[in-house]
Amino acid sequence: MMVLVTYDVDYKDKSSAKRLRRVAKICENVGQRVQKSVFEMIVEPAQLVTLKTNLLRTIDAEKDSVRIYLLGAKWERRVEHYGVKPVYEQNKPIIL
Repeated sequence: MMVLVTYDVDYKDKSSAKRLRRVAKICENVGQRVQKSVFEMIVEPAQLVTLKTNLLRTIDAEKDSVRIYLLGAKWERRVEHYGVKPVYEQNKPIIL
């Protein structure tokens, strides 16, 4: 299933930069960054549970936020892209 993950990490204290890097790394390990704090991911249900667990362990729930949008298996009809940022197709092979 396709999920869209967005996050906003508070940037007022020294520990926030470290949390921001950790959240970004967790997302980079699973999906593709499509904007600074937005990732598209194709995951299995078990991967989604692990992703949520890792993100919730990393953020400070009093200061930060994470939003996960479940787009499902037929996500291609629900995503429209306009503009210059090229992205690779999540479910297609990449030829280097």
